[in-house]
Amino acid sequence: MSRIGKLPVNLPAGVTVQVLPGNVVKVKGPHGELTQKVDSDITVTIEGDAVKLSRPTDLPRHRSLHGLYRALIHNMVVGVSEGYTIKQELVGVGYRVDVQGQLLLFSLGFSHDIQLMLPAEVKAEAEPVKKGQNPVLVLKSADKQLIGQVAAKIRTFRKPEPYKGKGIKFVGENIRRKAGKSAGAK
Repeated sequence: MSRIGKLPVNLPAGVTVQVLPGNVVKVKGPHGELTQKVDSDITVTIEGDAVKLSRPTDLPRHRSLHGLYRALIHNMVVGVSEGYTIKQELVGVGYRVDVQGQLLLFSLGFSHDIQLMLPAEVKAEAEPVKKGQNPVLVLKSADKQLIGQVAAKIRTFRKPEPYKGKGIKFVGENIRRKAGKSAGAK
């Protein structure tokens, strides 16, 4: 059996799971509600306070789907119970972000500001900037896939460059740095 797929998904207090017709799994919790269509070959059962998935055969396709849908359901349970947070740091002189509801305004050294409208499921806030520190944008959502997609889109506005490290990076991310020009070489 799949090492991931055979593990049950434990449900914390306050989280409910339903298997709807068409093999659609609906997870409801304090941070929202998420749904996921599961392949018809994978069987989803709810036993007590755990969700278990099973597959009909050991074909490679069934093995891969087994682990995939178990991981997706686990991410949904964690999302509606705790939520996901991604922090991004804007490194560069004059780089900043303004949050106006669901609209983000980025000032990233271009001749114009960049605007991004966030989906309703994603909440954003800018941490107060302390002297000598870079601005930090905090994204929060119950949907792991959506928040990751939004964070990746924001990063494309100004990827970190390898010489000075300027750009939008994830907090705690290591940027591989290159040596600049050497002064004496001809």
